Amino acid sequence: MLEFGQNTAAPATDLIKDVTEANFMADVIDASNEVPVIVDFWATWCGPCRTLGPMLEDAVTKAKGAVKMAKIDVDQNQRLAQALAQQGLPLQSIPTVVAFVKGRPVDMFQGAVPASEIDAFIKRAIEQGGGDPSGGLDDAIAAAEEMLTEGNAADAAQVFGAVIQEDPENAEAFAGMARCHLAMDDPDQAEAVLNGVPAAIAHAAPIEAVRAQVELARQAANTGPLDELRAALEADPTNLQARFDLAQALHAAGQVQDAVDELLNLFRRDREWNDGAAKAQLFTIFDALKANDPIMLNGRRKLSSMIFA
Repeated sequence: MLEFGQNTAAPATDLIKDVTEANFMADVIDASNEVPVIVDFWATWCGPCRTLGPMLEDAVTKAKGAVKMAKIDVDQNQRLAQALAQQGLPLQSIPTVVAFVKGRPVDMFQGAVPASEIDAFIKRAIEQGGGDPSGGLDDAIAAAEEMLTEGNAADAAQVFGAVIQEDPENAEAFAGMARCHLAMDDPDQAEAVLNGVPAAIAHAAPIEAVRAQVELARQAANTGPLDELRAALEADPTNLQARFDLAQALHAAGQVQDAVDELLNLFRRDREWNDGAAKAQLFTIFDALKANDPIMLNGRRKLSSMIFA
C-alpha cells in the first residue's frame, strides 16, 4: 500500500535501483568505481524514510548521471545489513544514507534532512569521486593529462597549476599536479602539493589515489631483491612477513597483479595479521589504480567476497 512504502513505483532509470544482497556487489561496490553510488538504507515502517526517499531520488536525477542511487530495504536484506554493520556502518538507525566511492563508504548521514543538505551531500560525493559539479575546466585538465601521458610532466604541471588558479578546490587539478612531480621522481614535492590541498577536497578520490601512489613510491625504495624474497617464502610458505615483503617488491617491480594475488593469499591465511596489514596494503594499491582498472575491480571483488563470507 502507498502509505506504507518508501516508493512503490519501480525506479524510472538505471540511475536509481532497488538493491538486494544478490546484486549489492554489482550495483554498489562495482558501480561506485565508475561514479559515486548513494545508498539509501530504509524500511517500509520508517516514517522519515517516506519523506527522505523521494527527495534523494530527485537530487540524484538532477545530477544527470554524476551519481547513482541504490535503495536497500534493511528488513528484506537483514544478512547484508548485518555484514555491513560489522564492517563499521552504523545501520542501527534508519534512514541511513551512505556515499560509496571506489568500493568504499566515504560519507554518510542519518535521518530526514532538508533538501539543501541532500544537495550538499551529493555534491561532496561527486567531488570525492573525481567529478566536477560546476563543470568548466574539463578540457584543460584533459589536455594536461595528455601531456603527462606523453611524458611532458613539466608543461602538464603548468596547466594543472592554471586550473587551480581558476578553481582552488579542483581535486583533479591538485591530483594531476602531484602526479607530475611523481613522474619527475620527486615524491617529496608531490607530497607537498597534497599537503596544500584545501580541506574541502582533502579526501576526494583523485587526492586519495595520489596519496596512495606516493606511499607506494616510498615503499618501492625500500624493497628487497625479488629472488631472495621468493626464496624465503618458498622455504617457509607460512612466513606471512615474507609474503608481505614479496608483495611489496612485486608491486615495486611493476608486477601489480602478482602483488595483489600474494596479499589476497595472505589475507585468506590470516586477515588480522599485523593489524590487518594485508587489507590495508590492498586498499592502498586499489586506491592508486584507475577506477576501471581490471586488477583493481577483480581484486576488490575477491577481497569483498572474503570479507563478507
